[in-house]
Amino acid sequence: MDPSLDSGFAPYAAKMQAAGLPRLAIDCFRFYFEQYDRGAAGFLRETEISPATGVPDVGELARHRDAGRRALGRAVVIKLNGGLGTSMGLSAAKSLLPAKAGFSFLELIVRQVLHLRREHECALPLVLMNSFRTREDSHRVLAHHPELQSGVPEDFLQHKVPRIAKSDGSPVTWPADPELEWCPPGHGDIYPALVTSGLLETLRARGIRWAFISNADNLGACLDLDVLGWIATEQIPFVMEVADRSEADKKGGHVARAADGRLVLRETAQCAPEDVAAFQDVRRHRYFNTNNLWVDLDVLARLLEERHGILGLSLIVNEKPVDPQDTTSPRVVQLETAMGAALGVFPGARALHVPRGRLVPVKTTSDLLALWSDAYDLGDDFRVVASPRRHAGDLVIDLDPAYYRAVEDLTLRFPDGAPSLLGCHRFVVRGDVRFGAGVVVEGDVTVTQEGAAPRHVAAGTVLRG
Repeated sequence: MDPSLDSGFAPYAAKMQAAGLPRLAIDCFRFYFEQYDRGAAGFLRETEISPATGVPDVGELARHRDAGRRALGRAVVIKLNGGLGTSMGLSAAKSLLPAKAGFSFLELIVRQVLHLRREHECALPLVLMNSFRTREDSHRVLAHHPELQSGVPEDFLQHKVPRIAKSDGSPVTWPADPELEWCPPGHGDIYPALVTSGLLETLRARGIRWAFISNADNLGACLDLDVLGWIATEQIPFVMEVADRSEADKKGGHVARAADGRLVLRETAQCAPEDVAAFQDVRRHRYFNTNNLWVDLDVLARLLEERHGILGLSLIVNEKPVDPQDTTSPRVVQLETAMGAALGVFPGARALHVPRGRLVPVKTTSDLLALWSDAYDLGDDFRVVASPRRHAGDLVIDLDPAYYRAVEDLTLRFPDGAPSLLGCHRFVVRGDVRFGAGVVVEGDVTVTQEGAAPRHVAAGTVLRG
């Protein structure tokens, strides 16, 4: 008898087997399910860690650039492309959103890689980790770029796992949309998915050793020759790029050091209630994970073999409504892992301090408006960078979620594009406000709807605060 069927895990194993999921995916889910079933909350407590110190800076690595050029022939770029952007009202691949200069996120990623190939005369492969909901859309984009073909598969598929009913712990059933019975198991699934897809074996057989991995919605994350050369020269098995936390980042995860000296990643969901103050102290815990990672694939293969395919990353327990578009729908639990948690698994893993420009994330429509605006420029290498013309410090945009949560809400209220934000420090919008073309925002500005009707800001208006 299959041992996974002789336990409370039986209905989950049966559901996953019926869906054709590979044995390793089922074993991985069981590993985390049994932790959850025992009551594990996945907390990493403040008493178990100390602040991370002694983190080198990327600015010190220029001497490794030539080594990075030599290592390019043994590198691969992997982009996490499984997100739908449901928090912004999307139901298709988030990377297909318009990002800059008429290009989508995915189109800019393709151009970043093609630029590196031309500049350094190499065959750097680009590989996407898609989810079962983003694969078809992404393939249509890549089909327009046959020059990308490198002999390496263009993508591999993230696994899916059953969602757990909060009410009784059973596998979720949702006949109205059976796809909502499943969820991605977090981007920590990249490691077993590399194995079950055969991609890890394929890459290593082609002599590819180093993978640069980042989010598809982060257009500041380009393969960096200095970092690649440093890793190749010093034989570093795993590197996480980290940046300085600010007050705006205090609710996000951070890097710390475990009692045995290992670096570890603590995500928001792993913070116990009594540790919130220490967790959010950006002077104590200075660094956050950009989710730009560098992995030695030879070391990864060895660790996976030693651990029977299960790295044992920290558990993250997320609770959500079964239907993301209906917050009153039944609550479900998703068991997830973060790929950055491998920082605590790879012996000799390092963190590397990088500037904020290596991270241009788009998680909300506020982030998307900033990206669309002149606060960011598109470089010749197709990387998105903060405009050098900006003179107002960090940019904070806070759009009323009641009117701007979804992308269609944003385009409705900014039909002619983003305002000029070159001189803006803080831009807050409350209520139903609609903006004409050529609006300029300078300083700290709050725009509020007055009365029942939508407020209209006329084209060419200069808002100063």
